[in-house]
Amino acid sequence: MEIRIQRIFLKISKFIRAALVATILSSFISLPLLAAEKNGENELADEGGSIFDPLVERREVEREAIDTENWEIGAYYGIIGIEDFGSSELKGVRIAYHVTEDFFIEGSYAQTTAGLSSFERLNGNVVLLTDEQREYSHFNVSLGFNVLPGEGFIGDDLAFTSSLYLLTGLGSTNFAGEQRSTIMVGGGYRVLFTDWFAMHLTLKDHFYDIELLGSAKTANDLEISTSFTIYF
Repeated sequence: MEIRIQRIFLKISKFIRAALVATILSSFISLPLLAAEKNGENELADEGGSIFDPLVERREVEREAIDTENWEIGAYYGIIGIEDFGSSELKGVRIAYHVTEDFFIEGSYAQTTAGLSSFERLNGNVVLLTDEQREYSHFNVSLGFNVLPGEGFIGDDLAFTSSLYLLTGLGSTNFAGEQRSTIMVGGGYRVLFTDWFAMHLTLKDHFYDIELLGSAKTANDLEISTSFTIYF
């Protein structure tokens, strides 16, 4: 039994030695072939050739011009609640200069005619203001800040650039025959339909001191409007 096991191990050792010899001989044979192939590649590189020479067609890309319009101008229409005199239709114009993508400076002018006050309605024979004194106008210069730039969607396919912004500024209000310094705060929502045409929804509040019925107070005139503007 032991002699049979020794014969088996002897055959296995002979097979392993034959495999090692064959591996060594194949490595010696392949080395010259690899060296020759490498030399051939170097010669192609020296001659300016390439193993792979793909034919790639270059296409010309036309870059669209970037719009640089910073000025914005337009007209607006809305309603203003004049304290103690009810609500009136308001018409105005606005012009803005966009300093950066986040900040802009805006000037606006609007006018309307005030209605009857609550005191005049209760006392039919009492007239507080003449027709000329009921002419109402205000002018403001304000600083705007875009707080939420993004996109507005109409349906699934249409998307427009939009922005929510804040406004604060100073100006003057001409009413009841006098011109008064005014503080204005507000905000708006802007939608750009194209790179030169936009729509605004704006809410503003105007604060100024007034004295009509013998006591001074701070008037609070709230204005809401819609405007259409163009960039140039």
